[in-house]
Amino acid sequence: MASPLLEASELTMVYGTVVKTHALKGVNLTINSGEFSSIIGYSGSGKTTLLNILGTLDRPTSGTLRLLGEDITKMSDEQLAIFRNRNLGFIFQFHHLLPEFSALENVLMPTWIQSKNGSMKMASRAKELLELVGLKDRINNKATALSGGQQQRVAIARALINQPQLILADEPTGNLDSETTEQVYDLMRNINATLNTAFVVVTHNDHIAAKSDRIIEMKDGLITRDYPAAAMDNDAVWKEIAPKYCRYCNRDLETDGATALLL
Repeated sequence: MASPLLEASELTMVYGTVVKTHALKGVNLTINSGEFSSIIGYSGSGKTTLLNILGTLDRPTSGTLRLLGEDITKMSDEQLAIFRNRNLGFIFQFHHLLPEFSALENVLMPTWIQSKNGSMKMASRAKELLELVGLKDRINNKATALSGGQQQRVAIARALINQPQLILADEPTGNLDSETTEQVYDLMRNINATLNTAFVVVTHNDHIAAKSDRIIEMKDGLITRDYPAAAMDNDAVWKEIAPKYCRYCNRDLETDGATALLL
C-alpha cells in the first residue's frame, strides 16, 4: 500500500508568551495522493493556521509533519524553503502576482527561484499550463491587464509549474464572483482528475465544500469531523454543512437547498 502524501500528528500552535492563544490543540490528519479535500469551520477555528503549517509556511509549536515521506519538522529553514518550492503549490485568495511581469513570467517565477536560470523546457511547460487554464491568448499580458478570474488562473498555473503532488489553497475563490468561482473550481477539479494532484482547500464556499471528495470540519483548533463527501449526494452534503455554517440563506433549507455562505 502506498504511503500517505501527508501525515500530521498531534500538531499544536500557540501564539504569544504572556497571553497564550492555542490556535491548534493536537491535530491529526492524513492526506492521500489525488484527494480533493475541503477544510471548513467558523472564523478562528484554526483553518488557515493548519494550512500554513501543512504548507511549511509556519512551524508548529509541537507535533510532527511528514510530507512525501520526509519529516519536515527536522529540516532547517533553508532546507524547508527548497523542499517547499520543489514539492508544494500554493493558491491564495489574493493571487500575489507581480504586476510588472507578464502572465508567462509570473508562472515561471518559482523555477527562477529554484534555478536562477530560465530554460526553454520550463518556458514551454509554462505556456502549456497557461493553455490548460484557458489563457493561451493572454500569455504575454501583464498581470495588471488581466481580470480577477484570469489572474487567479495564472496563480493556479504558477502553483503547477514545479509539478507538485499537493496544492494548498486558502480561500482561492473568496475574491471572485459566483460565476468565476464555479469556473475556477471546475478548473481545479479538472487538474485534480487529469494530473492526480491532491488539493487541500480552506473555503467559506458551501458549493466547493459540498462537491469535494472529503470535508474536514474544524472548531476551536481541533478537527471535529472528517468525512467523505463523495459517498453522499450534493443535497445531503449541503444539509450537513449549512445548519452549522450558514450565515445567509436566501431560501428555505428544507424545500430547495438554499445557497449559503460559510463563516
